Amino acid sequence: MKRYILSFVILFAFTTLVLGQKTAFTVEDAINVKSLNSQTLSNDGQYLAGIIADGRARFGTDHFRFRDPSYLNLRAGKLIVINTDSGAETVVFENARVSNLSWDDKAEKLVFFEQKDDKLVLAYYDTKSKKVRYPKLKDERILTSNTGIIISGDGKSVVLSVRANGWMEKAMAEYKEATEGPIVVYDGNDDFLKWDKISNTSREAEVVSVDLKSGKMVDLLPVGSYGGLGLSDNGQYLVYGQTFRTKTSYKRNDGVEYQTSFIALDKPSEAIDIYERNKKRRAYSFDESVMSFAWVDSGNVYLDKLDAFGENEPINLTKGKAFEDEEEKKAVKFSIARWHSNGEKMLLTSKGGWWTINIDGSDLKQVYEFPEDEEEKKALPNRSVVKWSGDGQYLYVSYSEKEEWNRGIQRYNINSGQFEDLMTNSNLYSGWRFADGGNKVVYSKSDGDKPNEVFANTLAFNAENQLTDLNPWVVNKKWTNTELISYRDADGKELKGILYYPVDYEPGKKYPLVLEVYETFFNNGYRSSMNLIANQGYFGLRPSVNLEQGYPGEGWLKGATSAINMLVDKGMVDNDKVGIHGTSYGGYATSLIITQTDRFAAAINISGKVNIISFLGDSPKIGTRNYAAAEVGQDRIGASFWDAPIKYFNTSAVFFADRVNTPHLLLSGEGDWNVPGTNSREMYYALRRLGKDVQWVNYMRGGHGAGWASVESDYYDQWQRMFDFYDKHFYPEKDEEKTETVETDQGN
Repeated sequence: MKRYILSFVILFAFTTLVLGQKTAFTVEDAINVKSLNSQTLSNDGQYLAGIIADGRARFGTDHFRFRDPSYLNLRAGKLIVINTDSGAETVVFENARVSNLSWDDKAEKLVFFEQKDDKLVLAYYDTKSKKVRYPKLKDERILTSNTGIIISGDGKSVVLSVRANGWMEKAMAEYKEATEGPIVVYDGNDDFLKWDKISNTSREAEVVSVDLKSGKMVDLLPVGSYGGLGLSDNGQYLVYGQTFRTKTSYKRNDGVEYQTSFIALDKPSEAIDIYERNKKRRAYSFDESVMSFAWVDSGNVYLDKLDAFGENEPINLTKGKAFEDEEEKKAVKFSIARWHSNGEKMLLTSKGGWWTINIDGSDLKQVYEFPEDEEEKKALPNRSVVKWSGDGQYLYVSYSEKEEWNRGIQRYNINSGQFEDLMTNSNLYSGWRFADGGNKVVYSKSDGDKPNEVFANTLAFNAENQLTDLNPWVVNKKWTNTELISYRDADGKELKGILYYPVDYEPGKKYPLVLEVYETFFNNGYRSSMNLIANQGYFGLRPSVNLEQGYPGEGWLKGATSAINMLVDKGMVDNDKVGIHGTSYGGYATSLIITQTDRFAAAINISGKVNIISFLGDSPKIGTRNYAAAEVGQDRIGASFWDAPIKYFNTSAVFFADRVNTPHLLLSGEGDWNVPGTNSREMYYALRRLGKDVQWVNYMRGGHGAGWASVESDYYDQWQRMFDFYDKHFYPEKDEEKTETVETDQGN
């Protein structure tokens, strides 16, 4: 018998290998897909560090402890270092929780935080000895990742942030008072909402330097809310920004003040303000040495230097040197795109094109001019500068066309004014990482359907070298193919969508269709949800919609249904077998659209709100976000509830539950601090009261994403429920057969 089983296994393996028989992509496979995260390239391009993790890394989060200052939950994974020349991989940790990977200038140390129990410890990987070192810190203060890790130019010390003595006791007292009581007082006369105050405390930290050899800690900055830290190459100066929150505000750019300063490290107590505390935010752009800095004010570019700060007035580099209209002398308004690596010139942008200028203000010239015609300008491919060559002649730009999947990277010759294709095709590229010096670039690439792998190349893009093979098994799995489709919504606006073909697709056959909705889609790329849908024998579709400010609820009806009709008219989709689901904002869209149309056979809302009015006061742990989302953010209502109550009413599905004739599945997470499950409960109670076909599944260990943001068993459960729900309503005759079989069995 054993011999027979062994022979069968060998035959099956041989058949799969030779004949190419592939098996279905399953929920387990979706969990097993690996990716290389937190990629960090050394300055010379020799080493790439990253964390390999699969879907299990996201399971097990205690969502109920969101904002608990004592809770730390870095995602686990395998920390690796890859030699980009040879492709050799070194495993630093098989399974660890690490973050903030940072290389020193000489690529001798990879410094990072490692989670041990509920605390961060400072560590570094020594590339010469291939060992991990743990500096023995001469201080008991708690490390925090608030400001990341900045390594000194000589690689001997780091700058990071710590909690002040007594911070944990203060933070826990605030958190427990809000979550445990026994009596919790909310006073509208307080400057801050209670959870905003807790959030403010989480931002508090001191900034210190740590000697990696001795572990000695030196205080640099007192308690504050810091960001944008930069250490000059010569080790002389530390630049930093501060935010001062003055009150809880319901308006943008209100309740916060900003300041930018620097210190000389030999005199840390003598801070010098570059930009004094102000309600208006100002962004500063520093050169690579962190010695010179520039900013924009009223469209003009100014420059100053740390070592000469205050000695002279800042230089206005652009005033009176460029005009949009020579006759009217209407000045060009500039933005800063990037510094050149030599620190001697900058790349600027305006609405008319790209410009270069020397830092003494000389030689301002437009190196690339956009078309004057607005329609021509809109039709231009998407381009973003990702590298300026050392000789100053070339701008490397990421590239993507707007009407088809032709993507990659180009090089713009500043002298000739011509773009050159270096690597453009239908593949999907991301994460461009160029070595500061040398001839090395690292990036992620996929065919647009399968998971990314990481590659290295030269600046000429003529010597591609694959560095990872994270998921070799996918070649033996059935996989969807994607297509970019175009269609017009009810208003005649052309939109794009990503169509995912069923596995084993047969032309001429009609298939069920499942929409996954949110906002706008263009690029494809591996998507576990759509690959699982395709393996169920369905088309998948991620349609774009045009969401109009003030009337967002109409967009999905106008756009998504137009895409469906086009596919039905082509004979590809069964008109009676169309489903829809979405997560978060997409879940909200799902519930709303079925109050407007009976187009769908089944609809699933995953962690999406159904009542914007009650949602305003929901999600207390994230403060005023829900008000901001409605008034000025993603919900696009554009006014307060008291200014436009009818708009809030019209975009809340629960108030139109009586119009729903589509079977509706609601999935939520009890620990969801973003969209509480209580919002889903409203829709369930309403639909049940009205005698509608509804089911609500609340995952008691889940967060935002319901079972997908829970434990592994819940992930399986949610997908199975979704598969069963679609199958039941796409093929009701099968469900009737099951019912009849059960009744017959019971009768016997």
